[in-house]
Amino acid sequence: MPHDQDVEGANDPDSVSTYECLQCGNVVESKTHPGECDCGGEFQNRAKSLE
Repeated sequence: MPHDQDVEGANDPDSVSTYECLQCGNVVESKTHPGECDCGGEFQNRAKSLE
């Protein structure tokens, strides 16, 4: 992306991230890590690589 098209606040620590449960696939949006899913699985930030 060209520098003049950067999104203001894209890396803001207060921005909302999308998390997905690795066990059941439940998707939530939260400013902080949501902890453990109701099914007992762990949430993974969808913006992060699974590697």
